[in-house]
Amino acid sequence: MTNMSPFTNLGDLVRRDLDLTRTALIDLGGEKAPREFTHGDIDAAAAGVARALSKRGLARGTRIAILSANRFEYLATYYGIMRAGLVAVPVNFKFPRPVIHYILGDCDAQMVFCDAARRADCPEGMPVVDFSSAGSDGFDAFLDRGPFETVVPKPDDPAMFLYTSGSSGTPKGVILSHHSHIWVAQTRLGTQDLSRHRYLIAAPLYHMNALALSKLAAVGHSTIVLLPQFNARDYITAIETYRCTMLTAVPPMIAMMLREADLVAKTDLSSVEIVRMGSAPVSQALMSAIKRTFPKAQVVNAYGTTEAGPVVFGPHPDGLPQPEMSVGYKHRLVELRLADGDDRLADQGVLEMKCPAVMSGYHNRPDLKPPFTADGFYVTGDVFRRDENGFHYFVGRSDDMFVSGGENIYPADVERMLERHPGIAQAAVVPVDDDIKGTKPVAFIIPKPGQQPAEDDIKQFALANAPAYQHPRSVWLVDDLPLASTNKLDRAALKARAAQLVGTAGSKG
Repeated sequence: MTNMSPFTNLGDLVRRDLDLTRTALIDLGGEKAPREFTHGDIDAAAAGVARALSKRGLARGTRIAILSANRFEYLATYYGIMRAGLVAVPVNFKFPRPVIHYILGDCDAQMVFCDAARRADCPEGMPVVDFSSAGSDGFDAFLDRGPFETVVPKPDDPAMFLYTSGSSGTPKGVILSHHSHIWVAQTRLGTQDLSRHRYLIAAPLYHMNALALSKLAAVGHSTIVLLPQFNARDYITAIETYRCTMLTAVPPMIAMMLREADLVAKTDLSSVEIVRMGSAPVSQALMSAIKRTFPKAQVVNAYGTTEAGPVVFGPHPDGLPQPEMSVGYKHRLVELRLADGDDRLADQGVLEMKCPAVMSGYHNRPDLKPPFTADGFYVTGDVFRRDENGFHYFVGRSDDMFVSGGENIYPADVERMLERHPGIAQAAVVPVDDDIKGTKPVAFIIPKPGQQPAEDDIKQFALANAPAYQHPRSVWLVDDLPLASTNKLDRAALKARAAQLVGTAGSKG
């Protein structure tokens, strides 16, 4: 971010030099969908939230939580909280109630905004504003409409806490500043004119993927088509109905959409110009299927983290075409390196990065070693390899890696190999215990429509296309794969299921 930025507060990204009567949001959630709102409507509602919160005398930096499915009121509240100099805490409503209560207690939330479906998950005694209510406890009653002078925060003042999914333990509150994500929004915008674009967002607004795109739409003066939650058929229909030009999602969402082959075949998807995927690995099979479905669209295989944002990779400076499975070349404004032990000039290793978007730290977690090197690089925990042209490829999570007979196995690496099989639509690989090798890989497979690949055929394919130690010792065909609350693959659930199946069937070589 440069000193010439017109923005100082992450909650106020309104382009008042442009037409505020243009449609900013088509809301397919709430109680009376669809609803359309202009950029001016969002600005006014955010100001109304900020005025109402300020009149409560809350100290700067006080945390205010949001527990709701996607809807207009969610975005207006999110922006209004930050405008008032307070900290927005979007909460994953798919967490069990005890985890939701833990998060609200951990961040010391003084109030929670929710929808009707999540009202029962709010702790007793905590002040609540109910988006769904038409009464005195509702959003409209809470608003104090009128002008509001946006609080100018200090550069490192926190704007929001985003809690990680907790897949590896207790959810962690990632502290993100105003400065960091204003930089993200403006860097992504660059010099582009994005005003004509319509972004379809179905990923949850408690997740970086959806929040970052919402802010890009604000600074780009674009339009968001917002689904309350992801549903494959609703997603497909929305593309045609609202002529969406850009799709952003985690890969499992796109994979689920493409499995609705009957609806895809009869729906006009020609408006789509960009398909951007991030937050999870993309397979070759999925990439090929997307290109067949959206032949005129640019397909972007992206990467980002909650702790360091979505600006990591970009185009090659010499204009070299990006290989299909690559996430791109190092972004010109980001420092990157791959670390293999003490070797930080490796061609494969854990990605370490430094940029203005990196978090300030984890909230209230003195028990955790900060994930930073001595010279200030954020350690992502994601393993990448880099080719001779500088393009990077995701290999797998370092904490997903397991050792089988002394060999390191990254599940995502094996999954991409299996998904090259002509009968496999999607693969998920997890470890199970083994008396001889310590652990061994097993696979859950979603077959392509009309296909029923045999277990031995899949094993032989793996043996022919990868080192022998990577081949799955057991294979199960399934109709779907469990997803965690962020729509990523739920590996913990699959590990438990695999252990159960192996235990029932007896150990296999």
